Amino acid sequence: MNQNKKIALVTGGSRGLGKNMALAIAKKGIDVVLTYNSNNEEAEKVVSEIKALGQKAIALQLDIRNIGSFDNFTKEVSEYLTEENGSPNFDYLINNAGTSLYATIDTVNEEQVDDMFNTHYKGVLFLIQKSLPFLNDGGGIVNISSNLARFAFSNFSVYASMKGAIEVFTKYLAKELGPRGIRANIIAPGAIETDFGGGVVRDTKELNNYISSATALGRVGLPNDIGGVVAFLCTDDAGWINAQRIEVTGGHNI
Repeated sequence: MNQNKKIALVTGGSRGLGKNMALAIAKKGIDVVLTYNSNNEEAEKVVSEIKALGQKAIALQLDIRNIGSFDNFTKEVSEYLTEENGSPNFDYLINNAGTSLYATIDTVNEEQVDDMFNTHYKGVLFLIQKSLPFLNDGGGIVNISSNLARFAFSNFSVYASMKGAIEVFTKYLAKELGPRGIRANIIAPGAIETDFGGGVVRDTKELNNYISSATALGRVGLPNDIGGVVAFLCTDDAGWINAQRIEVTGGHNI
């Protein structure tokens, strides 16, 4: 077993930002375990790309909303890592998996709120809890928020509220895990051209132009703008960055 080999677990790594994060992390010489919810085919393509970079990779199915599946999932991860490396442990947990919700306060329903809570807060919390026995001391956790937690944009109240909650939670993670040398930080991307939210930013010209006009660098974000920042947090160069909210928006609404 190579004691210096680092391993990252990236949820929602089959597409969009998660895919870019997984690839950027692999380019840092880190092996990757990535999860997908339903699209195994796309996940396996990402695995192939990571292996082409010279790193080990595997794609495992995980619905972040299904807390009851986490024991089996962590068992699956630990068995794979033990077989590959002689140890069930990994170094970095990237909680990226998620979906959006566009709904007004007067129309949102209980099912939608529960789904957002389970996806962006409860699922993240309990996956971290289940992963802690396998997370190496000196490792790191990166959670994903949104710049919508900083300012108000109509119809995103529930989604943004959950992101605000996970931002506070991340500070507490840093405090409680500090004695183990585990850092916890949160990335807050701006609007990105992906299929997230049905591809609304990518495919709606008016919205794309509006966001670009409100951004200091004059455009909306691309996946490549985010993955490298997450990968940086998975290196020793970021070893003194802890309990921080890092917004990656090109200067949106400043």
